[in-house]
Amino acid sequence: DTVASNVRAFIAENQTQLPAAAAAAAGAVAAPAATSKRLPYEQRAGLAKNSVAKQCFEIMARKRTNLAVAADVATADEMLALAEQAGPHICVLKTHVDIFDRWDDSIATKLQDIASRHDFLIFEDRKFADIGNTVVSQYAGGIYKIADWSHITNAHLVPGPGIIDGLKQVGLPKGRGCLLLAEMSSKGTLANGSYTEAVAEAAKQHEDFVMGFISVNPAAWKDGPGSPGLIHMTPGVQLAEGGDALGQQYNTPANVIGARGSDVIIVGRGVIKAADPAAAAAEYKEAGWAAYEASLAA
Repeated sequence: DTVASNVRAFIAENQTQLPAAAAAAAGAVAAPAATSKRLPYEQRAGLAKNSVAKQCFEIMARKRTNLAVAADVATADEMLALAEQAGPHICVLKTHVDIFDRWDDSIATKLQDIASRHDFLIFEDRKFADIGNTVVSQYAGGIYKIADWSHITNAHLVPGPGIIDGLKQVGLPKGRGCLLLAEMSSKGTLANGSYTEAVAEAAKQHEDFVMGFISVNPAAWKDGPGSPGLIHMTPGVQLAEGGDALGQQYNTPANVIGARGSDVIIVGRGVIKAADPAAAAAEYKEAGWAAYEASLAA
């Protein structure tokens, strides 16, 4: 204790005092950069330049949910049943239409009806990754006609910004929105660093159609999450951290919304593998919303 007291006394007696002006300047340099306070979803709705982004923020605020459920099931009937069960608790239902056992216009119509009744958006997780001319046909036509029924789709920027132009040509007149894949939740992903920065920059040029990102840790980006009118959705969310045998890495709602600065938690197996998917969705809804409210107060 005597040694510690002597050390503290020596330090106090030998401090170098700067002139007032110099001290002020030094303090200005040393001060940490101001962090942007999270805005409420309803306020961000007014800042969104894409109509689907605006609608999504409004649904989130109205239903008090930032939960998206990934309908990674094998059959169209299972998907429709899950939409009914989870619908009251979600803002978005995410589909992979090409894994269902069948698809036709009647299934699309049923899904749209469920989405309307339960007030959620449909997100076809197509991950387009081709040249602009090709994605025009993939998005508008084929057997799935994705642009006709899905409010949201997404795309990799690997082919360059022409992919946004192609998708926009189809989707913008229909009032659709696109999420750009800036990061992924799988181990060893190449979607990081300068690629993520390029995706963020491309979004700035197309905010009329690009509504946000698939991201993992936007708080760590060079410029943070970016425009408050853009939405960040993060996959790989469970109530406990961990991973699976194929490289998926899981984070908790509190970590994703709070520490990492995302907006929407995407939950798959935590809901669809539950004995009671509706109860599981309700539990994730509460966890996601609690994390959001805590982040507002931070």
